[in-house]
Amino acid sequence: MSDLIARRIAQGAGREPADLVIRGARLLDLVTGELVETDIAICGDTVVGTYGVYEGARVVDAGGRIAVPGFIDTHLHVESSLITPHEFDRCVLPHGVTTAIWDPHELANVLGTAAFDYALAAAGETVMDIRVQLSSCVPATDLESAGARIEAGDLLTYRDHPRALGLAEFMNFPGVVAADPGCLAKLAAFAGRHIDGHAPLLSGAALSAYAAAGIRTDHEATGAEEALEKIRKGMTVLIREGSVSKDLHALSPLLTERTAPFLAFCTDDRNPLDIAEEGHLDHLIRTAIRLGVPPLAAYRAASLSAATAFGLTDRGMIAPGKRADIVLLDDLESCTVSSVVSAGRLVDAALFAARTVTPPPGRDSVRAEAVTAADLAVPVPAGEASVIGVVPGRIITEHRRLTLDGVPDLGQDVAMVAVVARHGTRSIGRGLVQGFGLRRGAIASSVGHDSHNLCVVGADPEAMARAVDRLIDLQGGFVVADETGILAELALPIAGLMSDLPFEAVRDALPPLRDAARRLGCTLPEPFLQVAFLPLPVIPHLKITDRGLVDVDRMMIL
Repeated sequence: MSDLIARRIAQGAGREPADLVIRGARLLDLVTGELVETDIAICGDTVVGTYGVYEGARVVDAGGRIAVPGFIDTHLHVESSLITPHEFDRCVLPHGVTTAIWDPHELANVLGTAAFDYALAAAGETVMDIRVQLSSCVPATDLESAGARIEAGDLLTYRDHPRALGLAEFMNFPGVVAADPGCLAKLAAFAGRHIDGHAPLLSGAALSAYAAAGIRTDHEATGAEEALEKIRKGMTVLIREGSVSKDLHALSPLLTERTAPFLAFCTDDRNPLDIAEEGHLDHLIRTAIRLGVPPLAAYRAASLSAATAFGLTDRGMIAPGKRADIVLLDDLESCTVSSVVSAGRLVDAALFAARTVTPPPGRDSVRAEAVTAADLAVPVPAGEASVIGVVPGRIITEHRRLTLDGVPDLGQDVAMVAVVARHGTRSIGRGLVQGFGLRRGAIASSVGHDSHNLCVVGADPEAMARAVDRLIDLQGGFVVADETGILAELALPIAGLMSDLPFEAVRDALPPLRDAARRLGCTLPEPFLQVAFLPLPVIPHLKITDRGLVDVDRMMIL
């Protein structure tokens, strides 16, 4: 190590040529906001010189392009991108994301600790730096049939792994506030390590209690007032803009140069089609700037603030001694990524081709029996009925009370919804949902947060059964069906969550699925991920699991 440090010193001092020099860049100074023309000298994976002229064994001419620190996605589920971590790496790194903090929560709910083994192995193979947060709430609640259960003792086995940062989103915030013994055991095991939060709409004394437990970040703030209270109480709010949950517009007024140290960016769940059409964190940055966020605040949130929040002191700035994660931009305000350097390596196809690949686990994980239309049909309720109210662009759903004219009631845009257990038990929850716009047919998904049972929404029980049975045949995926048969599908055979195909193939399969859903009348821009959040019983207000409708505010099955 002393020889390496000596090399860094010699190259930083200019006594020896640097391993790599990026010449003639305009460096965004995260202290002042100025664009300063300078060379950037790199020794191995570390920046050793800025604000000067350097010679290098290899020289890359930046040609006046703008250099900013690599972007850090502070909270995501790689499996929710529908692709493997290696394909995620190849898909997202060219958008400037050089560090990703992965909670393999979805895999863990299906596979248990085997998800950690895979995530930590894969994280050591990708070009981007992936750090793993160990999933804290598996299952999320006892109101659903889950594929696994992870206790404090299971987590301790992985706590000291070099790629494990800490404990992932603590979704059981009622348990934390009530000092539930199981929650306390997990919190105590990770005391002093980073613990992610997950506390939608929590405020007042309950929020104080939650933060007092050592929980430092939260990505569930959906309004500026909620986010401001959380940062005032010492938390870092992770502004989320995923494929379904879109909070950037609501929270962007809070992001200023003054508040930027307390705010960062995350995607949570973002699929390859949205990445292709809009981008990844580069999309968040350009959108924030378009909404009036000062560029300095946006780029700080995407790098330095994120690194600070997670204790990654070796990155977040382009400065001597920091990890050489650098994004070269053609334009600052539009965040147009030209090229990327990851740990001192220029990102290109050859760099991806040189990786080793750990085979993913979770084949043949969908263990469910075929269903019939009678299994899924919802009886006509007498009087008022509880109906899940979908709000486009949000995973929070409303608890609506409606008087119906039959089931489904297409005049009020009320369709049927069912959740079929897939982990070896036989149970089916049935209910009603408003907001999909379906006039006929059904759409179904094996991505059903968090236990990932099979969820189907439809206007026709026969089509619903056809879609669910096809999911079982595919061993997971997305399916659109009507009275004639299967209209579109995408297989997700890895734990029922991920494709084994290149990200380009997954990207190209998503538009036909969306188009097929629209032909059934669906009005939601991202129907499958909206379906995926209907069974999530830790997000207010009304959800559904294989046990039935769940009143999340009271944490009880209706």
